[in-house]
Amino acid sequence: MNLDKRIKLRHLNCFLEVARQRSFVKAAAVLAVSQPAASKTIQELERILAARLFDRTPDGVELSEAGRLFLRYIGPGVAALRRGVAALSDGSHEQALPLRLGVLSTAESALVPEAIRQMHQRHPHIAVRVATGPAAYLLPQLRLGELDLVVGRVAEAPDIQGLAFEHLYDERMLFVVRPEHPLLGAALSDLARLADYPLVLPLPETVIRRHVDSFFVQWGVELPQARVETLSTAVSRSYVVGSDAIWIAPADAVAREIAAGTLARLPLPVEEPGGSVGLCWNPEQAAATAAGLFRELLRGVAAELRASNRL
Repeated sequence: MNLDKRIKLRHLNCFLEVARQRSFVKAAAVLAVSQPAASKTIQELERILAARLFDRTPDGVELSEAGRLFLRYIGPGVAALRRGVAALSDGSHEQALPLRLGVLSTAESALVPEAIRQMHQRHPHIAVRVATGPAAYLLPQLRLGELDLVVGRVAEAPDIQGLAFEHLYDERMLFVVRPEHPLLGAALSDLARLADYPLVLPLPETVIRRHVDSFFVQWGVELPQARVETLSTAVSRSYVVGSDAIWIAPADAVAREIAAGTLARLPLPVEEPGGSVGLCWNPEQAAATAAGLFRELLRGVAAELRASNRL
């Protein structure tokens, strides 16, 4: 079946932006058109396809079942077209296209940096672009073809449906503090003492935060009002080193500081929450050579970290 000649690139760009923003108003602003113009463009596309692509919700719009199916193929296709055009601009086709990574906080301190280091040792011509954030931010970009891989704790994320996931290792969340913290050396049989100090937690609605919340519910500990919710390891580290706060952090994020003695792990008498860290890709997107190379390196680095008990 030939592609319907009535479908133009403006239809596809508008569809992708509405899917990304989940709002006609926000999509129109990005596309520099009016909201009625964006709505009309989508209506035209829906008539051509004879399918409803979006469902209205109290917060904006969501992809319909047909819209999700259309996105599965159109997102990577338009992204590949954009990259092809960019590769021919200003002679850049003579250079390798960059590897585009999405990295969650669970993998940004040890796993991914070491894999990138090994990548550049073996393939110094490959540029690497890294985007960070929660799974809800990165996985839609992967689905749209704007990222090649996403690395981190994403197996339980709602947005992973239709994407491929490979488990690399199970990682614990550690409770860490400054070396002179009052709870170090104290009896922690009463876990309610954790609520006496400010907590540094992952952002609400993230995969790792659900593990943390489950831990506190399981052991009957109330979260204190004094808390910092962030995915920034830099903010978390600086705040905890200079205060009596307790940072609930992925082992990857604090392994070096614990080894150096700048942070210390609280010896809790119960098992800490954990989860699956792995790599995720879009099976509908043609895999770039660099992405395949990096996947192999990630597997090797993950094995090395497991063997050295750094996770």
